[in-house]
Amino acid sequence: MEDEMSTTEAPAINDGDRIDPADIAAALTRAPFTYADGATQVFTPDGRTVYTENGTQSSGEWKVDDDGRFQSFWPPSEYTTYDVSWIASPDGGALGIRFADPNRGTKFDGRYTPGLS
Repeated sequence: MEDEMSTTEAPAINDGDRIDPADIAAALTRAPFTYADGATQVFTPDGRTVYTENGTQSSGEWKVDDDGRFQSFWPPSEYTTYDVSWIASPDGGALGIRFADPNRGTKFDGRYTPGLS
């Protein structure tokens, strides 16, 4: 399994490490996310995302901007930019992503939820 990650291989990741812009897409699409409030979100490699809260789905788009930040777009007009960093276990395994809005000062954690569809 280690060979699968050879292009992004590192000794281990540390909690709070900023995700390299070249690795953001792989980090987002690795598995669905679950948030503290129970909402879930799926990111697909084609730049689409679906956020589900209390059974209600909303669809949006995502990309990595020229500054290496994650951006999301929720129609009709909500654009948000986030700095993204790893949520890591003590042994260096990726548990999820911390999204931080540099303009609003808000942060939220998305934890990987393998097997969720």
